[in-house]
Amino acid sequence: MKKVSELTAELAAPLVEQAGCTLWDVEYVREAGTWYLRVLVDCEGGVSIDQCEAISRPLSDLLDEADPIEGSYVLEVGSAGADRALTKPEHFEQCMGREVELRLYRPVEGSKEHHGPLTGYDKGDVTIATAQGERTFAKKDIGRVRLYVSF
Repeated sequence: MKKVSELTAELAAPLVEQAGCTLWDVEYVREAGTWYLRVLVDCEGGVSIDQCEAISRPLSDLLDEADPIEGSYVLEVGSAGADRALTKPEHFEQCMGREVELRLYRPVEGSKEHHGPLTGYDKGDVTIATAQGERTFAKKDIGRVRLYVSF
């Protein structure tokens, strides 16, 4: 049996494409006692509320029909965001050379946060360029990786 996120991604993909977007990720998470099914999309020039609605309404109907989730949940369709999480190998490939922020489980060199241009990805290990040269962080040490946004 497929995971909720996988089934949702399959159902959402054609709708996302019709809206002129690309599917970035699907999350099924519990937060503060409520289940959320999040469909995160990306679009050249940004994602509009109209695009989110064009995906959300028919996707809700498809999910009701497929009925993959027992109990209640909140469906959210939105932009992956400027500081989007990189969770899949294709995310890292697409973002090679862009500035990323790594949050580690334990401090390395006195800090749990490191950022720099993404220069490598190998089976979960992430390499970034730093002032001291390239630095590779092991998959087991990485809590999350996001695009880095500076203001």
